[in-house]
Amino acid sequence: MEQLLQAIDERTYTVGIVGLGYVGLPLARGFWRKGFGVSGFDIDQTKVDALNAGRSYIRHFPSHEVEALVASGSFSASTDFSGLKDVDAILICVPTPLTRYREPDLSYIVSTAESILPYLRQGHLVSLESTTYPGTTQEVVQPILERHGLKVGADIFLAFSPEREDPANPEFETSQIPKVVGADDATSQTLAVAVYGSIVERVVPVSSSATAEAVKLSENIFRSVNIALANELKLVYDRMDIDIWEVIEAAKTKPFGYMPFYPGPGLGGHCIPIDPFYLTWKAREYSVATRFIELAGEINTAMPDHIVSRLSRALDERFGKGLNGARVLVCGVAYKKNVDDMRESPALVIMEQLQQRKANIAYYDPFVPVITHTREHATLAGMRSIDFTEEAVRGFDVALICADHDGVSYPTLVDWSKLVVDTRNATYGVSENRDRIVKA
Repeated sequence: MEQLLQAIDERTYTVGIVGLGYVGLPLARGFWRKGFGVSGFDIDQTKVDALNAGRSYIRHFPSHEVEALVASGSFSASTDFSGLKDVDAILICVPTPLTRYREPDLSYIVSTAESILPYLRQGHLVSLESTTYPGTTQEVVQPILERHGLKVGADIFLAFSPEREDPANPEFETSQIPKVVGADDATSQTLAVAVYGSIVERVVPVSSSATAEAVKLSENIFRSVNIALANELKLVYDRMDIDIWEVIEAAKTKPFGYMPFYPGPGLGGHCIPIDPFYLTWKAREYSVATRFIELAGEINTAMPDHIVSRLSRALDERFGKGLNGARVLVCGVAYKKNVDDMRESPALVIMEQLQQRKANIAYYDPFVPVITHTREHATLAGMRSIDFTEEAVRGFDVALICADHDGVSYPTLVDWSKLVVDTRNATYGVSENRDRIVKA
């Protein structure tokens, strides 16, 4: 242990990161900036080729930073996992989706642990960063890593440290976000705290890997529940002809006892729509009902239905016709503003519902030039963003704002549109043609 801690201090310690996406790539940059040698591993050859050529595939992670990584000689990417034998720490940053039955899918974690096993050696630290239910590190990962006789806490070390990335948030980079670290033996905890403490401003040790896993779920369930409350209030206040956005702006002037959460067209991204189901599934093992969490999930999941209904009503009120044959421009298909990530995006659900209602749809998103193939929304694959021109926009009956990207001129959108249905309050501050705007 003393030798390993010394190697960390002297920056002769090396780090391998498995999964080079929205979590793994910023983490690799964080270690590289602090003087560590970093090796990246991914099963996607396209990603590996792009990184080694100095190209980024993540919009908010610019290519010039990838170029700097590669040019330094301290970073390389590969699909060959045998290189794991040459690193000292292995950090797992792979997806944890849900199955079609809304149950945890740990296949990426399991396959990664099994890929690591042939190259595992004495002294290795393995840290799981993928969001998952409490018990995964100890109950799923540890037995795989110990198959060949190496014991956690004696020969190898194992920890859980949940990722806390907020894509496209310029205020918080990896090094600025406190890092929660949990392990099930003191030696693993000491080493993991030292590794992460060398790149972040603050490490928050907790008593076990399960506790650390619960921390991440709690953070995202907190957000899910409060967003659900905001969405429900929106439905209530809409019936009363009260603007929920005005209510929130006034309420957040209270300097204590209130935290603003905002409604929208539904939840998106890889965390908030998925993580609560990991806990509700695990809770069944303990015969505990998670009614509050599940109710929040029901409210948030139903929001696309509400948006489509509100859009249909707005068309009927304005033009005397419904969705059948209506020309609808969806503005923003990313799951949130200023990212190119479409995972779990409610805009895709809304677009498919509009197709089912026989609407003619197109979309505009400066961050997403083309909708790539997804398992859930295959009918939208290959659709391309239109150009944001007056001629193009005027060709639609209604513009539906689903993601409020900065850099889009919403006054212009309103000026060019016959009708705008706004799910994000993006048209707040637009002074002209407000009679064309409907909040949803």
